[in-house]
Amino acid sequence: MVRETRLSVDSLIEPYFVVPGKKERREIASMPGQFQLSVDELLRDCEKTVELGLPAVLLFGIPESKDALGTAGYAAEGIVPVATRALKKEFPELVVIADVCLCEYTDHGHCGVVEDGELRNDPSLGLLAKEALVYAEAGVDLVAPSAMADGQVLAIREALDAAGFVDLPIMSYAAKFASSFYGPFRDAADSTPAFGDRLGYQMDPANVREALREVEIDLEEGADIVMVKPALAFLDVLSQVSEMSPVPVAAYNVSGEYSMVKAAGQLGWLDEERVAAEMLLSIKRAGADLIITYFARSAAAAIARGDL
Repeated sequence: MVRETRLSVDSLIEPYFVVPGKKERREIASMPGQFQLSVDELLRDCEKTVELGLPAVLLFGIPESKDALGTAGYAAEGIVPVATRALKKEFPELVVIADVCLCEYTDHGHCGVVEDGELRNDPSLGLLAKEALVYAEAGVDLVAPSAMADGQVLAIREALDAAGFVDLPIMSYAAKFASSFYGPFRDAADSTPAFGDRLGYQMDPANVREALREVEIDLEEGADIVMVKPALAFLDVLSQVSEMSPVPVAAYNVSGEYSMVKAAGQLGWLDEERVAAEMLLSIKRAGADLIITYFARSAAAAIARGDL
């Protein structure tokens, strides 16, 4: 009766990694219980997602082949558009969010156009906008730009508006830090940089004021939801963003945060379910309206049982 913070299934978003082919269900070694799924297997999994009352999924695509410009990321018959059309046909009520970035599609693993060994911001904007537009045409409900390219929200908003998608919202990875907690994700998405790192365009984990400026810029450019990523190691940032943001705030409970709990749980060092619940409650308590988490399904089941 007196609990101050409550988790709701409506606030949880479940991420998925989608691959070409059929009957593909490849467990991700560094993320126990998570899989790379072909579209048919994705549809099977999403039956349970919908049954549990989870309102939304976030799609990441892993293409059959990659190149320097990530062309598979903005192909009309790419893996995310194909998955989106299948999901919207089978589960029209399910909110489909598409991650907009090129790191999963480039052979160098960086988030945009690379020239002379460095990521080039402005040439990347057109490709990110093109990717978002292809996803919009496939029927996604939100696009989520994550490349941390300066001006990406504005470029995407202008492209969507020009094509008539004036009501399609943008969930921006506004404060995305260059974090070591992304390690398992790069295994899942096969997106480890072939050279260098992402410190030049993702944020220094030491900076809070810069994060707030990044959020303000994305809001000015038209972001409808702003995100802090990772969540757990940046709860202070999340709290400040939630206080200053006039739009909903999302937080990404990232792969490393998931995997360390799973590993400790498998070793019997922690009660996995209770620790996951504490993590999600802390993210909610810090001010997140929406939580993207690999624990979404287990949390939804715990909420249904009245355990969370």
